[in-house]
Amino acid sequence: MIARDALAQLPVRTALPALREALDGAGTAVLCAPPGTGKTTLVPLELAGLTGAGPRRRVLVAEPRRIAARAAARRMAWLLGEKTGEQVGFTVRGERRAGPRTTVEVVTTGVLLQRLQRDPELAGVDVVVLDECHERHLDADTCAAFLLDVRETLRPELRLVAASATTDALGWARLLGGSDGAAQVVEAAGVSHPVDVVWAPPERPVRPAHGLRVDPALLTHVAGVVRRALRERSGDVLCFLPGVGEIGRVAGELAGVDAEVLQVHGRAPAEVQDAVLAGGDGVRRVVLATSVAESSLTVPGVRVVVDSGLARVPRMDHARGLSALTTVRASRAAARQRAGRAGREAPGVVYRCWAEGEDARLPAFPEPEIKVADLTAFALQTACWGDPSASGLALLDPPPAGALAAAREVLTAIGAVDGDGRATPRGARMARMGVHPRLARALLDGAAEVGVKRAAEVVALLSEEPPRAYGDDLAAAWRTARRGGDGYAARWRQEARRLASVGAEPGVAPGVARGSGGGADSGGSAGSGAAVDARANAGAGAGANTGANAGASDDVVAGLVAALAFPERVARARGVGGYLMASGTGAELAGAGPGTGARAGDGSRLRDAGWLAVAVADRPVASVSARVRLAAVIDEETARAAARALYSSGEEVGWADGEVVARTVTRLGAIELSSRPLTAPNPELLRDAVVSGLRREGLGLLRWSPAAQALRQRMAFLHREVGVPWPDVSDAALLERAWDWLGVELGRARRRADLERIDAGQALNRLLPWATGDAARFDTLAPERIEVPSGSHIRVDYGGEQPVLAVKLQELFGWHESPRVADGRVPVLVHLLSPAGRPAAVTADLASFWRDGYRSVRAELRGRYPKHPWPEDPTTAEPTRHTSARLKRG
Repeated sequence: MIARDALAQLPVRTALPALREALDGAGTAVLCAPPGTGKTTLVPLELAGLTGAGPRRRVLVAEPRRIAARAAARRMAWLLGEKTGEQVGFTVRGERRAGPRTTVEVVTTGVLLQRLQRDPELAGVDVVVLDECHERHLDADTCAAFLLDVRETLRPELRLVAASATTDALGWARLLGGSDGAAQVVEAAGVSHPVDVVWAPPERPVRPAHGLRVDPALLTHVAGVVRRALRERSGDVLCFLPGVGEIGRVAGELAGVDAEVLQVHGRAPAEVQDAVLAGGDGVRRVVLATSVAESSLTVPGVRVVVDSGLARVPRMDHARGLSALTTVRASRAAARQRAGRAGREAPGVVYRCWAEGEDARLPAFPEPEIKVADLTAFALQTACWGDPSASGLALLDPPPAGALAAAREVLTAIGAVDGDGRATPRGARMARMGVHPRLARALLDGAAEVGVKRAAEVVALLSEEPPRAYGDDLAAAWRTARRGGDGYAARWRQEARRLASVGAEPGVAPGVARGSGGGADSGGSAGSGAAVDARANAGAGAGANTGANAGASDDVVAGLVAALAFPERVARARGVGGYLMASGTGAELAGAGPGTGARAGDGSRLRDAGWLAVAVADRPVASVSARVRLAAVIDEETARAAARALYSSGEEVGWADGEVVARTVTRLGAIELSSRPLTAPNPELLRDAVVSGLRREGLGLLRWSPAAQALRQRMAFLHREVGVPWPDVSDAALLERAWDWLGVELGRARRRADLERIDAGQALNRLLPWATGDAARFDTLAPERIEVPSGSHIRVDYGGEQPVLAVKLQELFGWHESPRVADGRVPVLVHLLSPAGRPAAVTADLASFWRDGYRSVRAELRGRYPKHPWPEDPTTAEPTRHTSARLKRG
């Protein structure tokens, strides 16, 4: 029986007429409704005609998370008085409850993407609701783009609703409206209860979150705020934390509180999630949750929210090739969503674990994943869709060009796309597997070597990182999962079965990409070496373990599959606990850093391994190296086999430790496997190496005599004041043109001492414009010396912004105007010196000085230097370098 009373109380009902009108007209709409209004539950039922209003339509609701999809379906089924799987069902990865009568189906955005790839028309679906679109998950943005493309080209009658409590409504309206203008924004006023805000920052500063690390002091503070809330307020407490590890730590610190402590996150067993969403039985509860509880879910009985202010989001470290979750400050929109959980059923309160003054500095909305996340899966989806560049897709934010190019390189390497970026049949099969393309590659190619069942089990471990308690050894974690009875082990078994099923489906042979280029090409060839050593002990597994090396040990299998997934992360040991990955990134085992007080990888087989296949790594704060969190022991041949296209062998001539080093080197990416001296290196490579050394150590390696420095300053002056044809002689320009002026000398140089013997001034002369004849005017335009009235030839200093002539004042008697250079364009700055050579005056206008400044200088210096002439009229006096007596003697 339909729960009419409950349906009638949902505030979103008032917005339904406008929503129907918008969909019947343009076919698209943006629905903005606060939490608790019924947008996730009532709207799909109404649009499907299941409440008795309107025609029957099949509605697909896309949620960003599995827990939200299951909860929404169960709530709608309860409102209809049914069980899930009848008129309302759901489909998430690994679980489906839907039947022939299902009219409203709730799916995750990942499942919707798979359906769109299989059936772009979404045959039989009349309306698609994209719920919680404000979260800007990459899958959700991709679904929206594909759906708009479907409406534009295949099914203009398909209705599309973007629904959220807090979002950029106008941006979504413009996107959904397309060329016809903005879609209608339908707003529903919520009957929200007041929520008081209590600012509860830590008393002492805490370290900012970085990567997966959250300062334990903050978690202790959050636990303290929960205890405070239990004392000060009534009702259940919902506490938001960034991840499973933080939830476990705070739960431990809440031991002994007078309340039931529950944990809600994406990894929690379904029965635990259901129990939390079903409400309590009179016992007060503290629910510790990740951001999965921000939206789509109502946790009954909650009157208090404690917000840590943190969230965990995916990020791509392109510099190191590491993709991982990282901890960030939650946005103001997320904080409003979290606070709203306290006012769903009655007045409530939110305790915010940060200072009120910090609130305005928080980002307004979550950063779109498309801007910061790994785009490899997105690039494969768009390639399978037929738009590899994503240029024809309607996206709120375009993908960054560099990140998309890096993603395409990975896809080309694993044979998922061709040279034009189009999906290969192998790539299309990978896209259907529901895992990252790297893991799909490992499943396909690993199955050919060790059997689909065992490959699927390792890939399942890689698709959801095992708990920390499982350790950092992938093979050991695999064995723990096999015998484990915890929630993770149960999910792992389910996912392994699913992957074994899709991996066994007929499709493109794993070896199809062999030789197609890239670091992780087809990989079926891994059996050519010890990657699957026939001497390995017989391992577990049967049934589907029919690969070429199905009898390999767990350690060999785990290492091979991990290396196939992440070939650029195969790593060779360098020192205790230190490794170098093929990508060029350094890595350390946990506890291997300086000052940790622990041995690298204590208690782990990884500690003594010569080679690793790194599956999970992150970068600790203030560290240049990655930290290995999950890896498998491999040997060199496995590394070579999995990362074959990173293998190279050739001549390397470079500059090292002050001399040219010429070798024949074999490498696996950045890892040097072997080398031997090269007896007759290519002369061009030798010269390039010397230039490289010069660029690295600077032009100071050359011999710069005072004359050479003066020549360079004169050339620089003419380049600055005259321009063409006078060359640029800055460091950057000289290094760029090293061949033009140092070619002969560079050809003979082999070490630092050879460069130090090169006369830089003699070499610089080659850059003067001899071909045009202008070099003959060099001494006229920028004379090295200027003859003054006394007959002296005084050197001009071109080192400053203006040429300087430093000369004794008496030598300029009779000179009416200051000298000029560069064809008279630039006046020379005259530094007038006393008879002792000390500065007396500076002028660029000698005539003005004689007229206005000389008198005061004369008065000051004639008493100090009485033996020197100090005529009243210097313009008519005889210039001299000598004293008055010497001048009289002639």
